[in-house]
Amino acid sequence: MKEKRISFGQGKGSLTHNNREFMADNVDPLRTPQNITFVCQPIGEAYDQLFKKSTERYNAKQKRNDRKVQGSYYEHLFGVKPCNTVRTAADKRKSFYEDVVQIGKKEDSGFGTEDFQLVADCLKEYMEGFQNRNPNFYVFNAVLHMDEATPHLHIDYIPVGHYKRGQDTQNGIAQALKEMGFGEGKQAIARWRAAEVEVLNKICLEHGIKPLAPEKARGTVEIPEYKEQRRQNDELKTQNAQAEAELSEKQAKSEKLDQQIEEKSAQVKAILNYIPDYEKEFQVEDECEQLCRELTSLLDGKLSIMKHSDEIISKAQRLSKIMKKLSNSTHKSGDTVYALRERLDKSLKETEDVRQRLKQKSGECSELRRDNSALQAQVDELTEFVSLLKRCEPLKYSEVRQLQEHIHAQREQEVQQSSARKKKSWGLE
Repeated sequence: MKEKRISFGQGKGSLTHNNREFMADNVDPLRTPQNITFVCQPIGEAYDQLFKKSTERYNAKQKRNDRKVQGSYYEHLFGVKPCNTVRTAADKRKSFYEDVVQIGKKEDSGFGTEDFQLVADCLKEYMEGFQNRNPNFYVFNAVLHMDEATPHLHIDYIPVGHYKRGQDTQNGIAQALKEMGFGEGKQAIARWRAAEVEVLNKICLEHGIKPLAPEKARGTVEIPEYKEQRRQNDELKTQNAQAEAELSEKQAKSEKLDQQIEEKSAQVKAILNYIPDYEKEFQVEDECEQLCRELTSLLDGKLSIMKHSDEIISKAQRLSKIMKKLSNSTHKSGDTVYALRERLDKSLKETEDVRQRLKQKSGECSELRRDNSALQAQVDELTEFVSLLKRCEPLKYSEVRQLQEHIHAQREQEVQQSSARKKKSWGLE
């Protein structure tokens, strides 16, 4: 099933553009005759049709001329003659609203593609039911444009609400939405739009199109500016995707490096824990050689020995301590290597023991599984025998069941009697 994105948003509201009273740069005049006009009524005529009688009823109730609606209802609200662009009143009411509906994009549904006519048929079917679904939105102008890049609808409507105070029929989108069952508040228009999109989704599915989530409308942005924004947005998306891919690759490399660093750090730590500090030992050996040379010099003559006896004794004691330290260090290094070897041998032995126990347990499990399979086969055979006996010899089966219950009862009685005898012999009763 083909996937296409639905665009359903508010349009600029230019009737002269919609009805091709002027041609924009993006319009192909040769295809303009293919456009489909569902309804094209002058807005002034539509306002008179909707509100003129209501205005007359309202004016008839007023006793003061300054409270009456002067001129047409349109002029009363917007202060100008009816025109082909959207006008906004002081109370934020708009002269009409426009929705632009499109299925797909130029790349997958535009002129020259195989789905060009398919999406146009879907939009036509959607428009044909619009007025019945929305009785409070009076559609006075609706056109399906086929002469631009992609087929799309312009639906222009006037919201009609009914009131108890003031003029009984007025232009009021909030009241119109409420009367059509979409509630009140800022989300009412969103609920209505979602319901319309759902209708369009069903139509698309019936024509073999899987609809994607609607795009946001471009509002009142002009077409060249909108296209430039779309182009920039697509470039940003591409750049973001590339950046995310590069970031993911760098993160993976960073994680791998972190793991390697941790492994190397652990190895270095182990080496530092078990190998002696040879640099210190070299310093001690240098000091030892220096002391030997000094003692040799002091011991050359008897007078020298007598004169420097205290210094000779001190250096000899120092030399003795250094030799002892070197001996201990060498012994410690040997012990360390020996201890590591012992630990390694012990770990290997424990690993082999665990492997042997695992092998033994695996064999026991295999044997138990075989025994269990044999017992299950016996149980299945006995179950089949009992079922066959129950079907073929119901009387015999009943007798066997009674006998089994009698034997079971006797065993329970014997157990109880044995328990009572033991208690009596132990003096517990």
